[in-house]
Amino acid sequence: MNLTANWSYPTTVRFGAGRISELPEACIAAGIRKPLLVTDRGLAQLPITQQALEVLDKAGLGRAIFSEVDPNPTEKNLEAGLAVYRAGGHDGVIAFGGGSGLDLGKCVAFMAGQSRPVWDFEDVGDWWTRADADAIAPIVAVPTTAGTGSEVGRAGVLTNSETHEKKIIFHPKMLPAVVICDPELTVGMPPAITAGTGMDAFAHCLEAYSSPFYHPMSQGIALEGMRLVKENLLRAYNDGSDIEARAQMMSAAAMGAVAFQKGLGAIHALSHPIGAHFGTHHGTTNAVVMPAVLRFNRPAIEDRIARAAAYLGIPGGFDGFYDFFGKLNAELGIPADLTALGVTDPDLDVLVASALADPSAGGNPVELTAENTRKLFEECL
Repeated sequence: MNLTANWSYPTTVRFGAGRISELPEACIAAGIRKPLLVTDRGLAQLPITQQALEVLDKAGLGRAIFSEVDPNPTEKNLEAGLAVYRAGGHDGVIAFGGGSGLDLGKCVAFMAGQSRPVWDFEDVGDWWTRADADAIAPIVAVPTTAGTGSEVGRAGVLTNSETHEKKIIFHPKMLPAVVICDPELTVGMPPAITAGTGMDAFAHCLEAYSSPFYHPMSQGIALEGMRLVKENLLRAYNDGSDIEARAQMMSAAAMGAVAFQKGLGAIHALSHPIGAHFGTHHGTTNAVVMPAVLRFNRPAIEDRIARAAAYLGIPGGFDGFYDFFGKLNAELGIPADLTALGVTDPDLDVLVASALADPSAGGNPVELTAENTRKLFEECL
């Protein structure tokens, strides 16, 4: 199968192995002549990042990089990135990496010309209209994992370093102008990261599919995204050099991020405060809490999940679906519960309050309350 294509949905996407070589063209198409490549510390010294910088340098676009990015990026990382961006006289951002690099890169481009604090642009009501849209710098996004799908999203997640709350910063112009999806960049991902990011993509698709809101287009995308994860994640986990499986997972990640316009739910509402307080990997945390959330939501989604199971070729309706993905978690080495993930002595009052305040909570098929959310956390521990 030829897995190379150009897409214009939801933005311009250059998809295919080896297409990182087109990074300079992508920058020029986005109107960027002096880019700042934003990535995380772990990626900064890896060959794929150095390759990207070499390609830029040879094209006369420099090799400026900012990599002081935490696994769960904070406003302090953002301030440091903005200082480098402004001091360098840059005119756009290459957001490069997994969720942390992509989200922070997008936030740097968004905040580069704003005068208000970043928290004024949280995804609440019409707060995004407070921004000076003309001052938002262009973005080229290059994912190096297959999970978050942030490369095709209009938001970035930042952790408030004082309150340990994850906040979603949103603006329509945070959608990158050009995306390069090159599955070769994901070949070096360790198995544990392949597993965690892959289950993040699955959680996005599952929660979007289960959300009670009306959005049939997202519903269809979520369903096919789940199929791609079912058929390719274990392949990519067992053989990191399987480029077809890597490509299909990269597609599934983007599909999950497009689909969750329809909504997310309790998986993310629980996962966000856990990640903010304990520094756990976001996708892996999603995978750990997923079984308990599926059981919790069963009364509202049983028939819908049975339809998904039929499409995915899984016999047994809801129970078959639940058992299949529970077994997949185990085969991927996902910890059995939050305690095994490293969550010890949590302040449940704080976690429950944060979960209920999370924007994802409103998309859950069963309404979340203080009482049932606490029980959910207890089940996950």
